[in-house]
Amino acid sequence: MTQRRIADFGVRIGEMACGPRDAITDVPGVRVGHATLKEGNACTGVTVILPARGDLFTHKLVGASCVLNGFGKTLGLMQLDELGSIETPIALTNTLNVGLVHDALVQYAIDQGAAHGTTVKSVNPIVCECNDAGLNDIQHRAVRAEHVFSAIERASEDFAQGCVGAGAGTVCHSLKGGIGSASRIVPIDGRDYVLGALVQTNHGRLHDLTIDGDKVGLRIEQGIEQLPVDKGSCIVVIGTDLPLSDRQLRRVLRRSAVGLARAGSYIGHGSGEVVVGFTTANRIHMDDPHDVIPQYVLREDRMDVPFRACAEAVEEAILNSLAAAETTVGYEGTKKVALSDLWKGARHA
Repeated sequence: MTQRRIADFGVRIGEMACGPRDAITDVPGVRVGHATLKEGNACTGVTVILPARGDLFTHKLVGASCVLNGFGKTLGLMQLDELGSIETPIALTNTLNVGLVHDALVQYAIDQGAAHGTTVKSVNPIVCECNDAGLNDIQHRAVRAEHVFSAIERASEDFAQGCVGAGAGTVCHSLKGGIGSASRIVPIDGRDYVLGALVQTNHGRLHDLTIDGDKVGLRIEQGIEQLPVDKGSCIVVIGTDLPLSDRQLRRVLRRSAVGLARAGSYIGHGSGEVVVGFTTANRIHMDDPHDVIPQYVLREDRMDVPFRACAEAVEEAILNSLAAAETTVGYEGTKKVALSDLWKGARHA
């Protein structure tokens, strides 16, 4: 699929190599799907990340979360951080649809369990959100269970970015934001691993927007309506096949703050920056008969490389969400301009 990326504008973020798709789906087994609702007063949707193939409930993944600023309405993080495991797809949507999407993931887990001969009596779906009320009639709560199921059914290694799914109505640095993704190759011990990021961007001031160290927001802010403070939210999902413990994974997730800062975010009081991560290494088999199970983990003094990979991937993913977005008019006539429509005035001559 052909879609604008920040690299198409001549911008190269960081020094590490990216994967073939430059997306979170460069991690083997990861797929992403959307359901986008743009009709009537709806400008919203749902995005699902399937972190691995097979039955996630019986073959769980090591997972973790990191809350940089907790102005958000997520579900599932408490158990995730207590047990260090993920057992359902991860879903992103709008603020008032979190409960409905959670309910759909519960039903999906029950149905999947029945298909695999497993009775699901307790399950921990992970749902995160951004508030898209500036472009979407959020009280309508347009996202339904069938949209969640459709997004899961459509999940693929090749997926759209920009104004799609949970990013249909989001705003980033006062421009049209959305879904963005990027990846980095992580060479460790003679092998290439992958770390990928997917973001739902709905944060930042235009004045602060920075692209590869260049404060482009200062040159394009005239005539663009913007918030006086950094508020909104940015949800970050990190996936990797590096063998990490949940504690090590959380250390990596914290470096998402570097990518956010390099793109110009100050992670303000009114912004919910939540990071969820998983590794496809060391899957936890629910029916393992052993009381003690082995896991491979990275040496602690080799963590610098995945730290950098996370920072670079998050920074580029944010910029890709802007590059892929299109100028959008919301349900009350609110217009959010795409970065691509301002690009000629955004860069140094």
